Amino acid sequence: MPKHTESVRRLAAAALVAVSLGSGLVHADSYEDSLSAARRGDTQQLVQLLNRGLDPDTVDAQGNTLLMLAARDGNAQTVEALLKYRPKVSRRNPAGDSALMLAVLKGETAVVDLLLDAGAQVNHDGWTPLMYAAFEGRLELVERLLARSADVQALAPNQSNSLMLAARNGHIEVVRRLLKTGISLDQKNDAGFTAESWALENGNTDIAALLRAERGRRPALPAGGAPGTQ
Repeated sequence: MPKHTESVRRLAAAALVAVSLGSGLVHADSYEDSLSAARRGDTQQLVQLLNRGLDPDTVDAQGNTLLMLAARDGNAQTVEALLKYRPKVSRRNPAGDSALMLAVLKGETAVVDLLLDAGAQVNHDGWTPLMYAAFEGRLELVERLLARSADVQALAPNQSNSLMLAARNGHIEVVRRLLKTGISLDQKNDAGFTAESWALENGNTDIAALLRAERGRRPALPAGGAPGTQ
């Protein structure tokens, strides 16, 4: 790029920053204020900043958006207000977590409902909201996600399905619910465990017996067949 063109570009960028700061749209401390407001659930302060031009998809140093921070901490009113500014509701942080996943992980039912109604993505690669709900034994959230067509056959990066995660952690009511979907009993994860063997490995003998009984009830699948989904 010619030197004079680069100089003009830099001057224009500097002028734009100066105008922005001079107009009071965004102060230098607005960034930290916005993150703090999202975490604390200070809806009024966050809305003021958004109305002054703050990007609703502002992220912290770990790549968590304002929506993720508010959702993770169960700040339903703040989440509801943020959604009016059309943030990227299904955006995921570098760890692969979305606002919905973080809300499910923490059991924040009211926030989960807001995000689902806003169109938050339920099915995607990697860990999913249903896997988190199963892992934590959150039956109510499992029901909500199944009602939104959560994919019960989806696999985590370690090749576990939601049934395996619930079985491992001893969540028998979640196991019972997932069995009604026709979820695979034979899936093995990268350590070689099935839902039944993982339950036994962790001392969840009641779940292992339930899975064994379910296996006996299910008709044999034809070659190339696949179980149902809900």
